[in-house]
Amino acid sequence: MRSRQFYQLLFTGLVGAIALVSFQPKAQGQAAFAGYVDSPQAIDSQSVGLQDSRAQSDLPNNPAQISRSNFVLQPQLPVLEVPPLRPDLPDPSRYELRLVLRLGERRVYVYRGNEPQISYPVAVGREGWETPTGNFQVMEMVTNPGWTNPLTRELVPPGPTNPLGERWIAFWTDGKDYIGFHGTPNRESVGQAVSHGCIRMLNEHVRQLYDMVTPGTQVIVMP
Repeated sequence: MRSRQFYQLLFTGLVGAIALVSFQPKAQGQAAFAGYVDSPQAIDSQSVGLQDSRAQSDLPNNPAQISRSNFVLQPQLPVLEVPPLRPDLPDPSRYELRLVLRLGERRVYVYRGNEPQISYPVAVGREGWETPTGNFQVMEMVTNPGWTNPLTRELVPPGPTNPLGERWIAFWTDGKDYIGFHGTPNRESVGQAVSHGCIRMLNEHVRQLYDMVTPGTQVIVMP
């Protein structure tokens, strides 16, 4: 049997240990979090942050007053690289206007891209004054033009009897003479090979064509 003195010493040691733990100073800012677990799974202090900017020392000392609303998860989201936008612009050649003159048909066709839009009957150059074939461009446009006779060089002013009619659209030159589309007061000549190389059209038709083309419009003349 142990002596009374042994039990007195044991009791004194336990009381001192309890007093030491009870008066252990707490580190600043740790009072509310020491040993506190909000759920069956402990909250990892490295994966959460405070919802606002208050310091931990401002939080309630009673863990029961702390709820999940005091915390917000801050996941590390991957940075997505967005490629630069490349707009799908239409091919301008699909909408370019061009003229195709078929001398054998005595007809001019208006195309936008590869789609035919409209066609008109024409008169073409007679024998010895054939309309040249090839690829050309509109180079000159005149409303109510005058006309110079290629043989006599006589000048005819604009008017209802002018051989060029109401519009002139040139697409060929040798540096001295010009060939192009134009109107005519001689309506019955349209559809025949009677000109000095130019392309005669009815005045109402050449006015429409004049409003569609611009300098630089492609003109393809085929046999």
